[in-house]
This record gives sequence, C-alpha cells and structure tokens, in this order.
Amino acid sequence: MSYTRIRYDRPADNIARITLARPEVRNAQDFTMLYEIDAALTEAGKDHDVKVVILAADGVDFSAGHDLDFDMETVKDSFTDTVVHQTVGTGLPGIEGWMPVECDAYVGLCQRWRDFPKPLIAQVQGRVIAAGLMLVWPCDLIVASRDASFRDPVVAFGVNGHEYFVHPWEWGHRKAKELLFTGNAMDAEEARQIGMVNHIVERDELEDFTLDLARQVATRPMFGLKLAKMSVNAALDAQGQTDAVKAAFAYHQLGHANAFHRFGYVMDPDGPALVRAEIRAQSANRQEAR
Repeated sequence: MSYTRIRYDRPADNIARITLARPEVRNAQDFTMLYEIDAALTEAGKDHDVKVVILAADGVDFSAGHDLDFDMETVKDSFTDTVVHQTVGTGLPGIEGWMPVECDAYVGLCQRWRDFPKPLIAQVQGRVIAAGLMLVWPCDLIVASRDASFRDPVVAFGVNGHEYFVHPWEWGHRKAKELLFTGNAMDAEEARQIGMVNHIVERDELEDFTLDLARQVATRPMFGLKLAKMSVNAALDAQGQTDAVKAAFAYHQLGHANAFHRFGYVMDPDGPALVRAEIRAQSANRQEAR
C-alpha cells in the first residue's frame, strides 16, 4: 500500500516502523494521516513476521497535534468505512455531524491502537502537543529524546482536553489537572519520573536506542507478548479507563456543542491564538535560558 502522510518500513527482522512524514507542518495530523497510521498497523498486524512496531516521526517535533486547517464540509471525504456504525451521521450540521467524526477518527482509532495485538513503541523527539499525545499514549512503551516535552493546552479551546482522555493514568490526577488548567508542558525527565516515559536518550541516539529496545522485545514469543499486553490492558480497564474515556468524550462533545451554539464553530475561536502565543513565549524563554 502507498502512503502520502507516513512511511512504512522494516528496519530489522521482526520489526516494522511507521514514521510520520509531515515535518513541514510539525507532523500535524489530518484525517488522512490518522487513517494511514491505522492502515499501516493493519499491514503490520497481518504480517506474521512482525512482532514489534515502532511509531516515529520526521523533523524537529514529533507532532503539533490536530491539523486545524480543515474544511468541515469535506471532512466526510477523509473517512473510510472501517467502523461504519460510528461514522453514521458524518457531514450533518452541528454536533450531530461532528460527534461521529471524533468518535471514529480520534477515540475509536486510539482505542484500536491501544488494543493492537503487538507491542507498539513510540520514538519521540521535540514537542508532543495535544493530539500528539493521542498517538503516543496508546503505545506500550515510550522512548523520548532529552528535549522532548508533552502538553495538552486545548482547555483554551473550550473543551476538557484532547479526545483520548487518559490523562489521569498517564500524568496522575492532580498533575493532570494542573497541566490541563494551565496548558503548561511536562518535560521528558518528569515524564520519566512519573512512569509515562520508559527511557530518555540524546536525540542523536534516539533511533538506535529504540531499535535496540524493539529487538530485545522481539526475542519473546509473539503470543506471550500478546497475552502480557492484554493482561496489563485488562488491569487498566478494571480501574475503569475505557469507561472514563467514554465519559470524558461526552463532556468533550458538550464543549463542542457550546462552541457551536456561541461561535458557530467547533471551538472557542480565541483558543488557537492563545495557545500559539504561549508556546512561542515559552520557547523563547527556553532559548534565553540556554
């Protein structure tokens, strides 16, 4: 299969790699990219020689989140019939048309990736913003460069956070509230200390380290890896993770409904400019500190 937003390769025996390939827009995700990732995972899943999949990215930053430069009237053209029952209603006006878009393309895909029956390793550098977290959090392991940072600033858009709301599990409930309320970033070292990130390495060592880790994982039998992953995910669900994601998604849609009512759009129109200004200011402060 040919791809336009990603690359798919086999860097070593038993290992597949999916690389986000839109560095010119800091790997902002449009619907085409998301469904290409899903198609590549399906390809890796069907290949019995693949035991481990790495998710990597070109460029300075892993992902700047959703590509906000879209036309709502053409959103439906980006959809496949992968999960037909969720996409029914796409293209209708207001929240009735927007909810199935996010149910399938965001929460639906993230849940599928979390439950993908082979280990996923995220190879992360630079900034991971909002929906960028929706790509790394479904992964089983995260290897980050020392300069990596993680933030979800979209409360500024008038919603509760990005759509795959596992923040309390990834950040802890109080830290999650702080980072959501402020839009501030968590650096790689703190992410490692709280258990969100498995390993931190220098950027020039990131690819080799991640590949070596994938090779180590791939020495285990595929069925054992699958059962171990299913067992840990079952423990997360015993804690209520999937039900909590569904509840938070409903609140997220309430935020969109409020925005549709007040502004005629899916979000508070002042939000993106506020977030961009904060990120630019914080980046400038870091440069001065160096």
